[in-house]
Amino acid sequence: MPKSDKAREVRITMEIVVDAYDDNERALGWYYYPEEKLAFPFTAKCVTEREISPLKRGDKVEVVGMPSEDECEREMFVTVEWEKRTVAVPLSQLTGVDLDAEPSPALYP
Repeated sequence: MPKSDKAREVRITMEIVVDAYDDNERALGWYYYPEEKLAFPFTAKCVTEREISPLKRGDKVEVVGMPSEDECEREMFVTVEWEKRTVAVPLSQLTGVDLDAEPSPALYP
């Protein structure tokens, strides 16, 4: 769990869930925030294995977008190219590779 960060908490309140009045609206805020902030496509590397994902630690993938809103109601997913198909994997499982700039703190609330 990340350390407490006042700036991050303000960003979450003011940019992600500012107009959210219920769980569904909060989930949509979390869905649209990375969709607007991430520049697709980009290469990422798997940093941790998850039972719900086919990726193994060290696998490199091309992140091509976001799955449907329904897939992201409980956890943030991104779509990746994997063995000639596109699958959704948890965003928390990945880290960017050879990005043009340092990751924005806005991407990692």
